[in-house]
Amino acid sequence: MRFIGYIRTSTVNQLTDRQVLQLKEACDEYFIEDGVSAVNKHRPVYQQVMSQLQSGDTFVVLSLDRAFRSVVDALQELDKMQNRGVHFKSLTQNFDTATPDGKLLYTIAAALAEWERSILIMRTKEGMEAARQRGQHIGRPPKLDDKQIEEAKRLLEDEVYSSLVQLAEHFRVHERTIARALNKAA
Repeated sequence: MRFIGYIRTSTVNQLTDRQVLQLKEACDEYFIEDGVSAVNKHRPVYQQVMSQLQSGDTFVVLSLDRAFRSVVDALQELDKMQNRGVHFKSLTQNFDTATPDGKLLYTIAAALAEWERSILIMRTKEGMEAARQRGQHIGRPPKLDDKQIEEAKRLLEDEVYSSLVQLAEHFRVHERTIARALNKAA
């Protein structure tokens, strides 16, 4: 009977410290999947953990949203585990999924996690739209500013550089970056 932990972060910049500290105490071993969204169908570490679990083992997560994509996914995965004799444990949501009451609480917690994710996505989109309407740039900052684009046009017109590749090397960017910037400025 082993306690196997699973840690997932949505982005590579997200820290695992909080999850590691708590799972280290509760588990015999744990696995980390960095930079993979729960909605991603290809989660190799999760799939590896699931394949290693044996009857009598317990699959441990900090909370439901660290492992499952939706209510449907959470229920399907729980059924698969229970059919194999694998137990489930969430450190922040304390319920016994082997009982009807525990399974109800599990379902409610999964629904709340899915709802919270949907609300976050909706608010993010609304915030981005509001920023766009205020004229703010959304996304990665441009690699070339207006002054550099003007200089690039001048260098091409004066035939200092004979190709976009050479011009891109001068500005230390990819040639497509130069081409997009020049097309946008035209």
